[in-house]
Amino acid sequence: MQTDYLIEVNEFCANHNIEISFISSLQQTGLIEITTINETGFIDSNQLQQLEKIVRFYYELDINLEGIETITHLLQRVNSLQDEIIALRNRLRLYEINE
Repeated sequence: MQTDYLIEVNEFCANHNIEISFISSLQQTGLIEITTINETGFIDSNQLQQLEKIVRFYYELDINLEGIETITHLLQRVNSLQDEIIALRNRLRLYEINE
């Protein structure tokens, strides 16, 4: 497996001054995925933005894991609905152009 786009969990935690157990909790709740290579945990760089957002929610805003799960779900839902609105507007434009 290519590790160019993976960030070691220990390194991430050291850089952000957070506990490794917090990352483990996020993995157990399904908020992030950790890839294990040679008994070392790695986070895919595609998850980095989401993980940093979760860290801010937890440490800066004092939101518990259940709250973070709810917020994450709602944000994903909002993004999905925005995508749907864009698709519907594009379809509507097709009908407006043909008139």
